[in-house]
Amino acid sequence: MAKPVLGILTLYLNDNGALEERPIYQRMTTAGQKLGLDVFVFTPRDVNYKTNRINAQFYDTATKKWSKRWTPFPNLIYDRCRIQKSSRFDELRRFRQQYGHMTFLNRPLRNKWTVHRTLSRDKRFAGNLPSSRMYESFADLNTMLRKHSVIYLKPINGTGGRGILRIERVGNDKVLLQGRDQQRRIVASQRISTSELADKLSSWRLKENRYLVQQGIPIKLPNGRVHDYRMLVQKDGEGNWRVTGCAGRIGAQNSVTSNLHGGGHAATMDTLLKRWIKNESKIDSVKQDAEHFGVQVAQHLEQSYGRLCELALDLAIDKQGRVWLLEVNPKPAREVFMEAGDTKTYHRAITRPLEYALHLFETEKKKKAEVKTSGLEDELRWEDFKRLEDV
Repeated sequence: MAKPVLGILTLYLNDNGALEERPIYQRMTTAGQKLGLDVFVFTPRDVNYKTNRINAQFYDTATKKWSKRWTPFPNLIYDRCRIQKSSRFDELRRFRQQYGHMTFLNRPLRNKWTVHRTLSRDKRFAGNLPSSRMYESFADLNTMLRKHSVIYLKPINGTGGRGILRIERVGNDKVLLQGRDQQRRIVASQRISTSELADKLSSWRLKENRYLVQQGIPIKLPNGRVHDYRMLVQKDGEGNWRVTGCAGRIGAQNSVTSNLHGGGHAATMDTLLKRWIKNESKIDSVKQDAEHFGVQVAQHLEQSYGRLCELALDLAIDKQGRVWLLEVNPKPAREVFMEAGDTKTYHRAITRPLEYALHLFETEKKKKAEVKTSGLEDELRWEDFKRLEDV
């Protein structure tokens, strides 16, 4: 019997065919073989829409080399596409529209603002969400700055810490402005008057670039560096949400973010919490609260937006042990666990989507058998039948 096939959908980083996570895909291919799952990688640009075939990339675990060949569509698709400002993202939109009926492990999540609003409607999360609003005018920023001593400005579709600004009140008429530009370069700290702030921010075109104004949570370590926690929540081989792991991230000197790509470094959650909270008994309850919260968030977002298989939650934990959700990443990287020295969690983070894929494949196959048994095949929409027929 042929193995089920998983196609990893991604985007080229440029027109030369560079792929961002090729080492991860190699490990997934190797792990998939052990589980009985064939894996290949493709982009919307590799699809022939007339023949419904894909010029996909295959990794040979024996030769450790990549090659391309034409292949039929996979049984399941694992969407790893991150937002790009390029024609390649337009191609992705066309692909999703044409083949949206197929079995995806995960559906697209919305932007930071929409996710925040979705979660804020559920009273369970009221105490874990920083106050946030869309930037429509400088008055929105002023209102937030009067309420909170620190605020952050974030592009609602930004990733990797790009374009984030931090503003802190440091006197009656003074603020400290610092951040990162779109290339992740550190924007040097500037102490300016509040009357100068609007002029300083004008070049950032906050409204046009769709920025979010968010309450800042005190997360500076004694050495002045910011820190937070990256929690990975994934579906397991039975289709249940589980916390795969959580690691700490410490930002580079003078950085307003903790992102590893921005010069930050990783530590285990326990190590960082001991430096931050220090109370051993409290640390255990904080970890339990964070894990319970992470699973609830994943379940709620899946109910709101459709099938998901994994999410990364960026969490802040204040000195009192309160867990705050900074943002949700639907296409998470895994290197934070490797850099923290937690290789067991790193390997589990790679295999869990594959185990879930097999679970989903068997679930779809069972549905097909039930449809045939009940004699309802004729009542299926054609695209649903076609998808089931491929299982």
